[in-house]
Amino acid sequence: MYRKELAYYFSTPIAYTVIGLYLLVISLFLWVIPGEWNIFDSGYAEALGMFSLSPWLLILLCPALTMRLFAEERQSGMWDLLLSKRISITRIVAEKYLAAWTLTFVSIIPCVVHYFVLYNIAEPIGNVDGAAFAGSMVGLLLLSGTLTAIGLFAAVWSNNQIVNFLLGAVSCFALYWLTLQEHYRSMARGVIDLSDVVFFLSLSIVFLLLTMFSLSHKR
Repeated sequence: MYRKELAYYFSTPIAYTVIGLYLLVISLFLWVIPGEWNIFDSGYAEALGMFSLSPWLLILLCPALTMRLFAEERQSGMWDLLLSKRISITRIVAEKYLAAWTLTFVSIIPCVVHYFVLYNIAEPIGNVDGAAFAGSMVGLLLLSGTLTAIGLFAAVWSNNQIVNFLLGAVSCFALYWLTLQEHYRSMARGVIDLSDVVFFLSLSIVFLLLTMFSLSHKR
């Protein structure tokens, strides 16, 4: 099922649109659009703008990736077929989650290019804090995993993909504003605290368990 979901993403415009939009918006704000996130305006060889802007993009992108994961199969009758084959709900949820998170991961990783550009334009060359950048990337990947889990939980409640997207986006925004932002802020500066890592992993697991419970109840 993990391979099936990935194959679906890359056989349609979904994956290319998500990855392309994310990378385009990040690049424009870092290098072209004037403002606080623009590297040239800041005068420092650091990509803090990328790690400040990315969460707000992921609040939209993660629900966009998860909104169809249950709706399409319910509408087509494939959901009943999956259950008739005695595939456990735990396995279904885990593999769908990993597929969506993999696509998010693939969207984020190319941003490493910005580090190498900074490395070469810094004065002197190489005057970039690579450890801080790596730590910030870890924080961004953990945040994306949690937002994906929230989006997956929201996708359980309706067969309408637009409704699922709106529920997911609102839920991701609310939780990011209320609690996720506090734990992500230090990681965005490259400071990896074990308590923050545990928080993101634990919250992801909680939402995956809620998704499994909701599907079992509906079943």
